[in-house]
Amino acid sequence: MNGGERPRVARRWARWRDSLRERPAVDLGYRITVGVVGLLVLGLGILAIPYPGPGWAIVFVGLGILATEFDWARRLLAYARLRYDAAMAWFKQQGLWVQIAGALFTVAVVVGTLWVFGVLAFMARLIDFEHPWLNSPIGLGS
Repeated sequence: MNGGERPRVARRWARWRDSLRERPAVDLGYRITVGVVGLLVLGLGILAIPYPGPGWAIVFVGLGILATEFDWARRLLAYARLRYDAAMAWFKQQGLWVQIAGALFTVAVVVGTLWVFGVLAFMARLIDFEHPWLNSPIGLGS
């Protein structure tokens, strides 16, 4: 999409959104739908944060979806991006031992949540390696 086409698409989107605002029931339904979808994506991102992969990116996408309709989400998105960027800059400036400790903490969180949700016991049963200490403390995955 070239530079001249983008403003045209934005204007078309704005006109479409304005037409929804003229019909209160449809506007409310649209805002509820955006809210539900945005919260689902945000929740998925929060769950994915400690795992390797795009957890924070999913959080920002969820907040971005919510920010299309809600001012509080727009402010939260701006604040979260600033804090995330500052935290990542700080972490990159730290010594090797702090970075290793961060990686070990991440591994511990991942293994701990896999244990709580019964994934470790399930995977162990797949390879015929059963031990009671692998079982979830809350009974999941049995």
